[in-house]
Amino acid sequence: MAEPADLSPTIVETLYNEALTLADEARAAFDLSGRLTVASEDEDLARIALSCEALRTTTRMMHAIAWLLNQRAYLAGELSEFQLRRHGRLPPAQPESAADPRAPLDPALEQLIDRTRRFYARIERLDAAWRNRFAMQPTAIHRLRDRLGMAVAGF
Repeated sequence: MAEPADLSPTIVETLYNEALTLADEARAAFDLSGRLTVASEDEDLARIALSCEALRTTTRMMHAIAWLLNQRAYLAGELSEFQLRRHGRLPPAQPESAADPRAPLDPALEQLIDRTRRFYARIERLDAAWRNRFAMQPTAIHRLRDRLGMAVAGF
């Protein structure tokens, strides 16, 4: 059987560059000037909601960048596999915010937030695969077929 795939330096570097670009876009996009689509007496509440979303988005990207930096250090030989497995875990994704109707966000900003969520989900999948050593897990149908084969072989 062939060796399972692993994270390559090229993959990590590509993702790292993408994360830096996305984090920079998020930083620029969350400049409070002109990001609210409605100005009213609820403007303070809208600014608070926008600030919370900004914090959530930038935290998501910083966690992804930290994970990628740990992977880079491991690939460069600066961390052992033990150290990476012990201290390089990606934190779980943050709970989604309840959309506040008083704080409608610009559609471009909503798209950026969604891009950061999808990026983080990709990193989560890579982290889970790396922790499982990229071993392919048999699908449910293959496990059932194996169990049936063992049961039939017993007769």
